[in-house]
Amino acid sequence: MLDCLVVGSGLAGIAFCEVLQQQQQTFTIIANKSQRASLVAGGLYNPVILKRFTLAWKADEQLEQAIPFYKGLEKRLGVQIDHKIPVLRRFASIEEQNQWFEAIDRPGLQPFLSQTMLQNTNPNIDAPYGLGLVRHTGRIDIQTLLRHYTKYLSSLGRFTVDDFDFKRLQIFKDHVRYKAVEARKVVFAMGYGLKSDPFFNYLPLTGTKGELLTINAPGLHEKSVVKSSVFIIPLGNDKYRVGATYKWKDKLNHPTDIAKKELLEKLKTFLKCDFEINDHVAGIRPTVTDRRPLVGQHPKFENLYVLNGFGSRGVLIAPYASRQLFDFIANGTGIDPEMDIGRFTKKYYDD
Repeated sequence: MLDCLVVGSGLAGIAFCEVLQQQQQTFTIIANKSQRASLVAGGLYNPVILKRFTLAWKADEQLEQAIPFYKGLEKRLGVQIDHKIPVLRRFASIEEQNQWFEAIDRPGLQPFLSQTMLQNTNPNIDAPYGLGLVRHTGRIDIQTLLRHYTKYLSSLGRFTVDDFDFKRLQIFKDHVRYKAVEARKVVFAMGYGLKSDPFFNYLPLTGTKGELLTINAPGLHEKSVVKSSVFIIPLGNDKYRVGATYKWKDKLNHPTDIAKKELLEKLKTFLKCDFEINDHVAGIRPTVTDRRPLVGQHPKFENLYVLNGFGSRGVLIAPYASRQLFDFIANGTGIDPEMDIGRFTKKYYDD
């Protein structure tokens, strides 16, 4: 009898497995390759919403947990996944400069926004109005994390690649059985795959398609993330990730020429050097109508749980939400009400 069965091996599933590992819980994970949101994510952790110069939801608390969490993963896996990178916000006008300095005085933002405006020194970036520096930022190499962590779990015999067949899940009072696996609890961390989950598909997961480009720009020589109408994230060896788009109607994981054109048009408004496109990827982010995660216990089946809805800020949210879900399961500690799926219990019974 295992302590937990985890379904889904994106950032949410992997983060929860790591919490289980830390707490010496027994578990196994089952996943397929259908959901690509984690694999195509930019991987930035940035506590500030740079469009409006506001602090992201509980970003300070999440950042405090996330940094040691990923440091522990680096130690466990023996690879670097946390790359400390400054984020520079390109100002498009004097008005944006003024908005930046007004934002510094808002509660919670002062530790993250530099009070000194930087002058652009990169001839291949057009930034006549200067740049604002965001502190305590970086990039988690999600692809490397997922690849090494699933390999690590496989070496322990705890990872199975398979489509989860909900018809094979048997639910008992104190445990569940799935094929040959018996566990006290099951946690569904399936990203946009939640739409096919008969237990939790009542939750208002909308999904937002995002597309990213990877470019090769030997003349750029930029070591910071530059955020304008799109962001440019340095990956090393003259490669940069450019993104992202936000589309609400298209739910296919296929890249589109329309999104590619949109990204290139925005990029060329401030990038002045030549570049080549190396890759173009797409995925569906697990976004929610009220922009908060979906974490908690099924209203009817007490041994079924969900961990989902991280949107575009999964790098920061995943350690925070995973730990809260574990504490709830193990100790009965309350889940943050803003992300507790109890806020949609009425919807479950109405449906």
